[in-house]
Amino acid sequence: MDKQKPEFDRTELGLLKEGLRRSYKERFEMATRLYKIQQTMSRATITHKPFINK
Repeated sequence: MDKQKPEFDRTELGLLKEGLRRSYKERFEMATRLYKIQQTMSRATITHKPFINK
């Protein structure tokens, strides 16, 4: 278990550094994409059609 902790910390630091390298435009585009997906999913309705044997 102690072996996984340093690996997790290294991976987490790598992700944070990658995020800092992104420009404001890239961050904005990603946030916009996520917002559009969230809006689409909030308006979605799930319908169930029963299976019909022919």
